[in-house]
Amino acid sequence: MDAQKFDYLLRQGDNALILSQQLSQLCGKGPALEEDMALTNVALDLLGQTRMWLSYAGELEGQGRDEDQLAYLRDVRAFRNCLLVEQPNGDYAQVMVRQFLFDTWHYFLMRGLLSSSDRRIAEIAEKSLKEVTYHLRRSGDLVVRLGDGTELSHAKMQAAVDELWTWSGELFVYDETDQAMVAQGVAPAAEPLHAAFLQHVAEVFEEATLRMPAAGAYMQRGGKQGRHGERLGYLLAEMQFLQRAYPGVAW
Repeated sequence: MDAQKFDYLLRQGDNALILSQQLSQLCGKGPALEEDMALTNVALDLLGQTRMWLSYAGELEGQGRDEDQLAYLRDVRAFRNCLLVEQPNGDYAQVMVRQFLFDTWHYFLMRGLLSSSDRRIAEIAEKSLKEVTYHLRRSGDLVVRLGDGTELSHAKMQAAVDELWTWSGELFVYDETDQAMVAQGVAPAAEPLHAAFLQHVAEVFEEATLRMPAAGAYMQRGGKQGRHGERLGYLLAEMQFLQRAYPGVAW
């Protein structure tokens, strides 16, 4: 088994899974019916992507674990999602800023993975890109509408940007796993990915009349190596309860 590729696949699957779970918790709580449905649809898209990443990870591992076992029977330290996606839902400004920062990175990553030397990864990226493109267009539009909206909505959006920015840099801090994937032609390099991210975020924030924090500001990290905040433990306890209480249960 290629342990580094397995770890890389877990990172992609876990990012989508945890953000999907976060958005699922907002079902019925959206500020408008249309937004409530949109959030749920994004959550379902991400869940579908999770299944593709974790299914491939299980096959590569070769120990008989499928996507369900990888999702429901790993402990918190075994999860490899970035810290951004486990940040609290908070108010709607925080939800949308978190979503926009993730969507921007996710979009450019999927575009980069289209040319992956791993055909299976390239196929997953191709299947995901249409959904991810919609996610980015939607979240970017809402950032502009709220940022350049009322005085109150602008203030809440700026506060959310200032709070969440520190969690975005981890996406571009490459460790040995990421570097190995770049060396093998599996994944795109960090520098062009980060440059595209910063350019797009800057353009959207300018239209939204939001102040963009410094690109070189201190960034939190550790999620990709399994070092998470306590919130993820509570989230997993809720998400994994049924499978752990009734092992092997199936509908």
